[in-house]
Amino acid sequence: MDRTRPVRLGLGVWALVVALVALVVLTFLPTPYVIQRPGPVYDTLGTAADADGEQVPLINIEGAETFETAGTLDLTTVQVVGNRERTPSWFELALAWMDSSRAVVPLDSVFPEGVTTEQRDERNATLMVDSQHEATAAALNALGYDTGAQVTVVDVLEDSPAQGSLESDDVVTAVDGVAVDSAKQLRQAIQDAGGDPVVLTVLRAGEEQTVEVTPEKQVEGDVTTWLIGVTLRTDYDFEIDVTLQLDNVGGPSAGMMFALGIVDTLTPGELNGGENIAGTGTIEADGTVGPIGGIRQKLYGARDAGAEFFLAPQSNCGEVTGHVPDGLTVISTETLDDSLTALEVIADGGDLESLPTCDVVTSP
Repeated sequence: MDRTRPVRLGLGVWALVVALVALVVLTFLPTPYVIQRPGPVYDTLGTAADADGEQVPLINIEGAETFETAGTLDLTTVQVVGNRERTPSWFELALAWMDSSRAVVPLDSVFPEGVTTEQRDERNATLMVDSQHEATAAALNALGYDTGAQVTVVDVLEDSPAQGSLESDDVVTAVDGVAVDSAKQLRQAIQDAGGDPVVLTVLRAGEEQTVEVTPEKQVEGDVTTWLIGVTLRTDYDFEIDVTLQLDNVGGPSAGMMFALGIVDTLTPGELNGGENIAGTGTIEADGTVGPIGGIRQKLYGARDAGAEFFLAPQSNCGEVTGHVPDGLTVISTETLDDSLTALEVIADGGDLESLPTCDVVTSP
């Protein structure tokens, strides 16, 4: 009789029990990560459900002639699985690690310590509103409209160089005698001064004044920034009424696609040639396209939604290379003009190889 058989059987049972216990522990043990996965895709030329569940146009324009569109200009999103109250299990993380359309990222990078989920959502909603204003300004600037841009002081920080010189609601019209019409332009002028005092021309309660402020130095690593201690916003007075509507989506990354949708709606013909095109990127009123997060997930979301072309910020190319799903052509862009040129080439059936790319390697 083989006496080792019961021993082996017993060891096997215990190994199975240990594995099951480990699986249960790993299933419920908190983790310091969350998962990013492709989120919904919205056609800026189409409709989406509002807070009441009614379908409304993502772009609605009054005060100007609008034109029929075709194809899609999709904005892409990312969904986050998990938060500080409930992180994904180790088992969920293992599945995500094996899925090229998903990413496992540190919890703190998405939900910083001390920031609640509600605070994060509120901040993202504010960023979305701001990006919609910038998208409208960028599109109307590209079409030759006067956007009536002006730089307004939102708040002055305590013990900052600007305290006692600037006040909330001041409108800054010039720095060192040079007119400014964007917060970005004002910040750059302060940076270019290299710590020297700057003379700001402001409108306060309708009266023009000049104030002198000496920026203070802030060093982070190898980066030196000169600051005067104010928060700014760029206000606009648009000639036409552009309403952008999209509920339950936050952040600034839809800016470029909204701008393209506005341009398409306000111009005859089909900007995209009737093709299905997706993309992402922040945008500023001067047309500068900036980087976003979760671009790999957005690539897969665009492909799964039927897009054939994807407009990606050039500053995100390092994350794009080697991670493009089959069936999707990625075109890199740095400005709204770059994106408009790309759409023109696509619409005309032109030479796609003439367009800038991220030197991508198509993934299997």
